[in-house]
Amino acid sequence: MKMYVLIKDSVPDKMAPVIAAHASLACYKKFEDDENMIQWMSGVFKKVVCKVSDAAFEKARTESGCLVMTESALNNEEVCVAFCPREEYPKYFRFLKL
Repeated sequence: MKMYVLIKDSVPDKMAPVIAAHASLACYKKFEDDENMIQWMSGVFKKVVCKVSDAAFEKARTESGCLVMTESALNNEEVCVAFCPREEYPKYFRFLKL
């Protein structure tokens, strides 16, 4: 079981760690009562952070159980999508760039 955090490749590298940290916490808060989140928190709570193109970002944001994040330092642009932890993700997630 793992949480995916997808960050747009247009985000400056120096901002990515902070965005990933904010996204994982916001995702936890949004889904804290979800059975998968509870199970994930009681285990190792793996996270996978990937850099994605705008097209991949748009595709991913349509999946269920996700949270889209904006960044105030980047004019409130949507920069990240985080997913409630689960066992299975769509096949294309395996090909996203870490």
